[in-house]
Amino acid sequence: MNRQFRYFWLGCIVTSLSWAFVVYYSLSTQEPNTQPIPHEGYSNFHQRLRFHPKNPGFRHVDLDSPDFQERDERFHGRRRKDGIRNEVLNERNRPNKNDETDQGANDIGLIKNAKDQITREEGYHLYAFNQLISDRLGFHRAIPDTRHQLCTSKHYGPNLPPASIVVCFYNEAWSALLRTIHSVIDRTPKELLHEIVLVDDFSNLDHLKDKLEQYIDAHLPLVRLHRTTKREGLMRARTFGADHATGEVLVFLDSHCEVNRNWLEPLVSRIAEDKRHVVIPIIDIVSSDTFEYQASPLVRGGFNWGMHFRWDQIPEKDLKTKADYVNPVRSPTMAGGLFAIDREYFTYLGKYDQGMDVWGGENLEISFRIWQCGGTLEIIPCSRVGHIFRKRRPYGSPRGEDTMTKNSLRVAHVWMDEYKEYYFRVRPDAKIKAYGDISSRVELRKRLGCKPFKWYLDNVYPEQTLPDEQGHAPVAANQQIFAHPKHTPVKLGQLKHRESGMCVISTKEIHSKGALLKLGPCYDGRQKTSQVWTETDTHEFMLADLLCLDTEGSRRGRAFPRLMKCHFEKGSQEWKWMGEEHNHLYNAASGKCMAVITEEGEKYMSMEICSEDSNMEFEFVR
Repeated sequence: MNRQFRYFWLGCIVTSLSWAFVVYYSLSTQEPNTQPIPHEGYSNFHQRLRFHPKNPGFRHVDLDSPDFQERDERFHGRRRKDGIRNEVLNERNRPNKNDETDQGANDIGLIKNAKDQITREEGYHLYAFNQLISDRLGFHRAIPDTRHQLCTSKHYGPNLPPASIVVCFYNEAWSALLRTIHSVIDRTPKELLHEIVLVDDFSNLDHLKDKLEQYIDAHLPLVRLHRTTKREGLMRARTFGADHATGEVLVFLDSHCEVNRNWLEPLVSRIAEDKRHVVIPIIDIVSSDTFEYQASPLVRGGFNWGMHFRWDQIPEKDLKTKADYVNPVRSPTMAGGLFAIDREYFTYLGKYDQGMDVWGGENLEISFRIWQCGGTLEIIPCSRVGHIFRKRRPYGSPRGEDTMTKNSLRVAHVWMDEYKEYYFRVRPDAKIKAYGDISSRVELRKRLGCKPFKWYLDNVYPEQTLPDEQGHAPVAANQQIFAHPKHTPVKLGQLKHRESGMCVISTKEIHSKGALLKLGPCYDGRQKTSQVWTETDTHEFMLADLLCLDTEGSRRGRAFPRLMKCHFEKGSQEWKWMGEEHNHLYNAASGKCMAVITEEGEKYMSMEICSEDSNMEFEFVR
């Protein structure tokens, strides 16, 4: 062979071998990317890495299909009871070392590296919820069917009015917004879903710009995206969305919701009976820390004289039979985020007060207006929608104004007549504050021939009580003070750190809220009350039956467990045993495990990224 060709072929062989080595080395040293691809509906976070094909276009996901159930069961640890359509959260109180499904359900919020930590912290800062878990959930997930069992036998007539779903958002998380939209598509009959009107109220986050438009164009043909040209606030943004909607019924949803099974039929069916019916679903709770979907009880809306919404018990006279738990329930007020109304009736009633700014008070204003001007406001128990209940609003007024007070003053001066003086007893400072021009709303009330506020209190909300001269009002009539249910202890004893042989104790008196935890000597035989921990069936850890182990504490930039008043709402106070020997205490809300660190000569409890390190191993001892 010619020498020139020999060198040519030798060069090809050497180059090929070099490239093969580079590719092999890159793949073998690269950490597998377990973060779910944002465009995908199903998250496979705890399974081996897979290629996720993009959705070819708009589709309804069959949540009853064997494929979806098998995927969801593997990932979320859910089972369906034989013969029952309800999806049930399978909460196991007794850990099973061989149960990988339960492990996967528990550690969806697990922080594995610095990137996970940043995602979680930035999520709380921007959105006031655990973005790490939200992103890992994907856009589709099965949730428990929380309806009363009688709802499954209800049937709704044909020719129901189709609905426009209006979703307004401002700087919303990508995964939460898209899961809201996809849950509507997945769980709404096609013939009832006229369109989804998406209103961007002047967001400034990059993922809500071109990326959102491209995703909608590629995958969501029923979604109409509209953008305001300046920050308008909830009331004007919703009115803007309603003006662009063309369905017979308007359904307003927040941008961090998940609709439940057969959620829309009961709402539009009630409106079809009478256009003056304004209806509300039961709002289930999606934890902002763990994203667990929890059923809400059947309660109704009320208000206090500080002009804040509250949940009230339903009077016993209205719940005498089983059917009463699934029939429409009259509600004096609405929470505001989620309701359905006939589109023409919404316009007739005056839409929203355009003089209100950003947020606050609009729910009471529209509630009073509905009742006083000839409509009815009802909760429809067979319709349920989950909503992320955040511990704070992650945004305020663009100019820093107190919009809640301004908006409440507009409500009081237009709708409450002489009863506005009771508001001023609670908020005397509000008397001198500005609230803008209300002449158009006063004229609206006259034109509609609306009833006085006294009629509303006498006929709609007779349980309401009036405040005294100091602004203090007794509990509304027939209302019960809510008490948390008793929790069953499953373990009792000292919490021992295996490596050191010492036990977890409080740094202060056992009744001191906010106290950190450290290691101290264990006591053999007769136990000291100050060292006795109780693990409950709902995964709280209570010290001396007084305070609960909590994770919402920090010092010097680090997270430390502490003792706080028990709230029995899981989240920061829910602890589960993890690891091969189930000796790691993991908190899903923080995504970390409890560990021992040495600081200033003391061994403190800290929250650290979970590992097999022996400083994270604990056990109960008697």
